[in-house]
Order: sequence, then C-alpha cells, then structure tokens
Amino acid sequence: MKIDFLGALQFAYLPFLIAMFVPDFFSTFGTALGVGAKAGFLDEDGNLPGIDKVFKVDAVATALGSLFCMPCMTTYLESSSGVEAGGKTGLTPVSTSVCFAFTLLLTPFALMIPSAATAPALIIIGVGMLSSMRSINYDDFTESFPAFICVAFTIFANNIANGICVALPVYVVLKLASGKIKEMPKIMYVLLGVCVLYFYSIIK
Repeated sequence: MKIDFLGALQFAYLPFLIAMFVPDFFSTFGTALGVGAKAGFLDEDGNLPGIDKVFKVDAVATALGSLFCMPCMTTYLESSSGVEAGGKTGLTPVSTSVCFAFTLLLTPFALMIPSAATAPALIIIGVGMLSSMRSINYDDFTESFPAFICVAFTIFANNIANGICVALPVYVVLKLASGKIKEMPKIMYVLLGVCVLYFYSIIK
C-alpha cells in the first residue's frame, strides 16, 4: 500500500508505463475477442458488445492487485476452456476462483509438477481457438496477412500482446499501400503510435 502515484507520473517513467500498459491492454483485447467468439457473443461485424465492461473489470483488478504487490492481473485465453465446458455467466469465474483458493493448500505438490506437463492442455486450447480464423477474409490480403503475422508472432514471442503490436503496423501499412485507407478506422493511427512507443520502450 506504499505507492508514489505522483512520482510514477514523471516523464522519465513514461517508457515503463507504456511497456506495462500495452501488453495488458492488447492481451485483454485479444483474449476478450477470442473467448467472446468462442462463446458466440460477437456481432455480425466481429465486435464484442459491452467490451468496455471487460476492460473496466480488468483495470480494477490490475489496480487493486498492484496495491498488494501482485503481478499484473489480466484476462487469460485459457478461459476459453471454461466457455467450451458451458460456462458463459459470471458464476463461472467465481466458481473457478473458489477452486483456486483451495488449491493454495496444494501448492507444494503443484510445484512438483514440471511446467512442460501443462503443454498438452495449452495445445488443446490453442487448437480450439483456431476455429475463430474461419471468419478471416482470406480473399483480401490486407486482412489475412496481418492475421497470420499476429498468430505467428504470438507463438514466437509467447505473448499475444506482442503479436497484436506487430500485426497492427503491418495492417496499417498494407491498407495505405493498397489504397484502402477508407476501410481503416481512424483509431488505428492512434494504436499505431502506441505500438511504436511500446517497441521503442523495449529497445531503449
């Protein structure tokens, strides 16, 4: 509970704030759309109605968690396994959190299991999430190639945020080069700037 908010807002810390904000933001964004698609919550345009509520919950959890020196709390793609099991309401995460609370008693035994043992479960989840790729317009290279880049870099970087941050500039460049500027929302220019600052903060 000892946080210096004013000190953290100094310009010198801006790269660190961006480096922490971008992965959390894009991870939440990508996960919300992915899990939402799996649950059948997306509209005909591929948007998730009420996605602002997802960000609000994620932001509150992240802020409250930081007060207790907890790592960044965010949404997880593994939630799709709960959706596949039929969980589509708020009772699902509440039940899961209660089960996690009980597992604290079994932590010493859980630490004995190598991390490689979880690979099969993650592979199954990944294969299930690939079903969303059927909605990509493969006839339009400016739509399909950025999607491919996003998936590829997510795998290589082991981070969905990095995959999205690489795919967004590629998407913007392809739209500009192909003369399809009108098809691109204006907000993409803002996101492009955020991505550039993010990678600059990492390199620096």
